Amino acid sequence: METKMLRRTAGLRPMDRIRNEAIRQKFGVASIADKMREARLRRYGHVLRGKEDSVGKIGLKFQVVGKRPGGRPKQRWSDTLHMDLKVAGVHPN
Repeated sequence: METKMLRRTAGLRPMDRIRNEAIRQKFGVASIADKMREARLRRYGHVLRGKEDSVGKIGLKFQVVGKRPGGRPKQRWSDTLHMDLKVAGVHPN
């Protein structure tokens, strides 16, 4: 929906075949994935600054006992956070 509105504002038609990245760059709009990554890292900062007995910090440090089920592992918040830190060039403590 967002890109459709930007295309209309720029006066482009679908037949013009201009990539979404080029349109976003022209208008200076960040991609939704970048905004989500920024929000996750901001939330991680809040959790790190929180008290040791806060729910967020307890959940971050919580270790589940037992084995994970077979097949492709489900994406966890910590996995996504690790990838976000890697993309941002920040190494977690």
